Amino acid sequence: MEYISTRNKNLKYNFKDIFFRGLAPDGGLFIPNQIKKYSEAEIKKLSLLSYVDLATEIIFNFCSSSLEKNKLNNIIKKSYKNFSSKEVIKLKKFGNLNLIELYHGPTLAFKDIAMQVLGNMYDEFNISSNNRVNIIVATSGDTGSAAIAALNDRKNINVFVLHPHKKISNIQRKIMTTIGSSNVYNIAIKGTFDDCQKLVKEMFSENNFREKINMSGVNSINWARIICQIVYYFYSYFKFQNKKVSFAVPTGNFGDVFAGYVAKKMGLPIEKLIVATNENDILERVINTGEYKPTKVKPSLSPSMDVQISSNFERLLFDVLNEDDKQVSIFMNDLKSKGSFLLNKEQIAIIKKDFNAKKINDKENIEIIKNFSKEYNFVIDPHTATAVGASKDIKDGSEILILGTAHPYKFLETIKMATSQEVETPKQIAHLMDKKENYDILENKIKDVKSYILGKIS
Repeated sequence: MEYISTRNKNLKYNFKDIFFRGLAPDGGLFIPNQIKKYSEAEIKKLSLLSYVDLATEIIFNFCSSSLEKNKLNNIIKKSYKNFSSKEVIKLKKFGNLNLIELYHGPTLAFKDIAMQVLGNMYDEFNISSNNRVNIIVATSGDTGSAAIAALNDRKNINVFVLHPHKKISNIQRKIMTTIGSSNVYNIAIKGTFDDCQKLVKEMFSENNFREKINMSGVNSINWARIICQIVYYFYSYFKFQNKKVSFAVPTGNFGDVFAGYVAKKMGLPIEKLIVATNENDILERVINTGEYKPTKVKPSLSPSMDVQISSNFERLLFDVLNEDDKQVSIFMNDLKSKGSFLLNKEQIAIIKKDFNAKKINDKENIEIIKNFSKEYNFVIDPHTATAVGASKDIKDGSEILILGTAHPYKFLETIKMATSQEVETPKQIAHLMDKKENYDILENKIKDVKSYILGKIS
């Protein structure tokens, strides 16, 4: 399998190349030039596997050019050995809704499932003492803490985490900023997550800077993140074989739900992928109207979804445009120069074959958490709540699988507002709560961020 850029199909890379690069040199996103499609018989065999072995089989399809299968299996075993669930994930049934708990890793968020694997892949790819890697990551709350948990104290790796100052939950920030590892640098940017993401992309696009610092990235634009997330779609589907199944996914950057789309392309019979957004509804608008037009980010009760530039949508766009890399480039240039682009009716129809989308505002979010707690005596976080709300429109008899993306403890203020309940501190992070935080605050300026990074690695 080779990898190409969504903006230039002539660029060819192997898995190890795209793993370290994260973003293509032309600003595009990496995507495989082919995707294996399983037969019904093959899917039935996969259903008999443990989570670890299933992950090995699925992920190996995408990295066989750079990694032996037995080494990949060892990486995955090592990555999940300390999860609080032996199955890695847990499924719980609430009426016709089925909650997939994806937050049993060290930072209580679904991002751990991929990030722990990526951390061990960096080790496996034998980074030499003379080839120190500097990983720069933007986060809206959870990616940063998951990256730190996966990469702290790693030999020959520095981690620079950019988060929007005062725009993530207090618990999310504490998990990130109390680690105290010498190779981890926390940066609060005076701006939004989109600003943080833009800074990272700009640094990736500056070839001289990227090569000078040996820059790498672990945001969801890194294809390795996507392939790890495909696994839990397969694993959870297998609990409902011979039934119609749809997935409801809270998303801001479109990475998690795109993993479900890839699973469907691999042969998993998913009815619909339900895109749940908060008031930062660019994905709901583009899926329902065809207009991709970022607006000003609105702070919400689900801060990890406060995104107006959903980078991974470019990967879907590549498919919708029948792999027309030139047209993708035109759309991306329009976005940069005009602030938007517009899909036609045919393109919208293609998207709607696989996706539904719905916006849930803060008022609705509170009511969903409140009612879910009353009805089922179970508390969900405000991101998962958007998926619960968005799934209400599905009336085709499908089993609805809700991706539970974070532990409610990370959003104490919102949970208390909705339910008047306290949430017990999970044991995974209890030891961090009294630790001193350590982070630096920078202006939203590329020169300031680059200067900061160069100062730390010199």
